[in-house]
Amino acid sequence: MELVIDDIKIKSKEDEQKTRIIRKEVQLASKAIRAKYPILQHQNAIGFFIFSFSIFMIVLSAVLYLQGKIGVVLVVLSVAFWTSLLHELEHDLIHYMYFKKNKFMHNLMMLGVWIFRPMTINPWFRRVLHFHHHRTSGTKTDVEERGVTNGEKWGFKRLITTADILLGGVLRGYYVRKDIIEAVKNGELSREQALEFKKIKMYGMMPFTMALYFVWYFFLAHYAVQFISDIFKLGYQSPAIIEAQFTWINPLVAILIFPNLFRMFSLHFITSNMHYYGDVELGNVMQQTQVLNKWYFLPFQLFCFNFGSTHAIHHFVVNETFYVRQLTASKAHKVMKEQGVRFNDVASIKRANRFYESELKVA
Repeated sequence: MELVIDDIKIKSKEDEQKTRIIRKEVQLASKAIRAKYPILQHQNAIGFFIFSFSIFMIVLSAVLYLQGKIGVVLVVLSVAFWTSLLHELEHDLIHYMYFKKNKFMHNLMMLGVWIFRPMTINPWFRRVLHFHHHRTSGTKTDVEERGVTNGEKWGFKRLITTADILLGGVLRGYYVRKDIIEAVKNGELSREQALEFKKIKMYGMMPFTMALYFVWYFFLAHYAVQFISDIFKLGYQSPAIIEAQFTWINPLVAILIFPNLFRMFSLHFITSNMHYYGDVELGNVMQQTQVLNKWYFLPFQLFCFNFGSTHAIHHFVVNETFYVRQLTASKAHKVMKEQGVRFNDVASIKRANRFYESELKVA
């Protein structure tokens, strides 16, 4: 499967020209940085080093926590940071940037980034959603971004589902399904694609994601009951068999589940607000994203590897690694700003990520 987006024709010739200018300058900047640092030519080796070192640091953090040498706050922050690198690697792997000709190594890395980020969907299924995202970014059938709350009004529902993709899928499932059925009827989406999305919804969280979300819900329910019992002096005591499970559940939550939910909240808050939704032209890259790089986004950026600042670059040049994007960001931002890409359009958060100021009905 290859990503093809150049066949989508947009109406705005001006935006089409701007996109070409940005794409050319970003590609020149990438070429220049690779010439300056020849080590960047060893893309597979760099990717595997980042993969291996990140996993080593995650395991080391977990061991130090289990040995009582670091506290829960430090292990959560450490694991959240290192898994943010694994997310960037997964994104690159989805675009076949590492070991494209070596299926074993490629799939090994795909499996590894999923195991250590088990609250996300199967990355092989995500590839289908992500390629569709590039073709339909900001539209009703862009189920990848809608799956992390893009296009929804801000409120309690969006807040609690920003990290929780399982709960979010349940709460918004009716609206997304309705829009997909309508898109098939209108010829905007093929029946085969709709069936593929249905399959992903059914099996994309098996087995890791679903299992760990149930552990998380069990953890929350247990301590919620204990809290209510203590507040109202009910004297409730969990059965011994349930209490015994928390000898492994508590450490698992500390070293894997909560760090990933914390990281996902940071990432999903940034990505759902930097992507526009609902009133964009299909295929118009100038309308798909903005750059979020103000200082007050830093707490989120730390745990999504500066995603808000660099991901918009990826929409213009999809076949570049995340670390090269970081190195060329200043040059990319300069030409993007000159051509009219929006920076820190914070007001879009209030208008449910709409590109324009007009009031739109939001589900």
